[in-house]
Amino acid sequence: MRVILMTGKGGVGKTSVAAATGLRCAELGYKTLVLSTDPAHSLADSFDLELGHEAKLVRSNLWGAELDALMELEGNWGAVKRYITQVLQARGLDGIQAEELAILPGMDEIFGLVRMKRHYDEGKYDILIIDSAPTGTALRLLSIPEVGGWYMRRFYKPLQTMSVALRPLVEPIFKPIAGFSLPDKEVMDAPYEFYEQIEELEKILTNNTQTSVRLVTNPEKMVIKESLRAHAYLSLYNVATDLIIANRIIPEEVSDPFFKRWKESQEIYRKEIHENFHPLPVKEVPLYSEEMCGLEALERLKETLYADEDPSQVYYQENTMRIVQEGGYYSLELYLPRMTKDKIQLNKTGDELNIRIGNHRRNLVLPQALAALNPSGAKMESDYLKIRFST
Repeated sequence: MRVILMTGKGGVGKTSVAAATGLRCAELGYKTLVLSTDPAHSLADSFDLELGHEAKLVRSNLWGAELDALMELEGNWGAVKRYITQVLQARGLDGIQAEELAILPGMDEIFGLVRMKRHYDEGKYDILIIDSAPTGTALRLLSIPEVGGWYMRRFYKPLQTMSVALRPLVEPIFKPIAGFSLPDKEVMDAPYEFYEQIEELEKILTNNTQTSVRLVTNPEKMVIKESLRAHAYLSLYNVATDLIIANRIIPEEVSDPFFKRWKESQEIYRKEIHENFHPLPVKEVPLYSEEMCGLEALERLKETLYADEDPSQVYYQENTMRIVQEGGYYSLELYLPRMTKDKIQLNKTGDELNIRIGNHRRNLVLPQALAALNPSGAKMESDYLKIRFST
């Protein structure tokens, strides 16, 4: 299955681009699902059709769906939700409050990953297009396998084993005092089984022949800055970007004086987009005179974006991480475009290299060749962070 994730700053038009991409893929005969994982869904508005949690046929070969976190919660996390509700009710909260609070923050992002994995395993579709949340939320989603694995390996697995062993001994004393039972094996197993699914999905997300991110941006300073940061962070998580889509460019034929300064500033920012994202290909989409709502408008956007092209192709195969042996030492090279060394913090703990850029962190499990060595220096060169390891 080909997986394409559309993301960008809120309001740049990524949902319209995702929907138009789905139209073109379906037109070429691919069984295509466009899935919205953004909590503020707008995919149904874009298609101008009612969509729900389950995939609905939009036209031949094309389906659409909007993730319902509550339904995914019940299907994948039911035992845990019921246990958390029981605990909260024992602490004095009424039923409705307890059930609402049982949905932990960030669960919608996790369920987005689980839904992707399920579609991948079922193999019903040829192409899965994810209309993702704005960049900040999307990056949290992509970091879940990495961060979740760190906690599961160090804390949860030991706790799970200890809890199952101690429950028969402690339960008779604990329940009368606390008012609720200790978690049983079903409750304790659910998070780890959940994590195992997400860990498998990470292999799909980091396969740059199978999965690509497409960044939708506008020719505006703030939007470009966020898109550049997102590109660097995606590389940090070893997720490849293959295409930049510059949306809402004022057409040349617009000559109203009101737009004069806006067009001039767009010219500057269009040039920046091409220069700053090089060598990634850039597609430009004009600002249309009508709203991109409904299949007729999306058909026009589809023609502008792709014409006779196949959107499922990998437009650029980005290599986000590589290990190079030079003489008597190894070098780990991470593709972090337009990132300066002063914004990067490195720390090695055991067999893990901790990389922090701003408020994004990656715990990279090192291969055996590097795990026994120590970082001896780092430098930025040609958009790669090159970390040297020696004995």
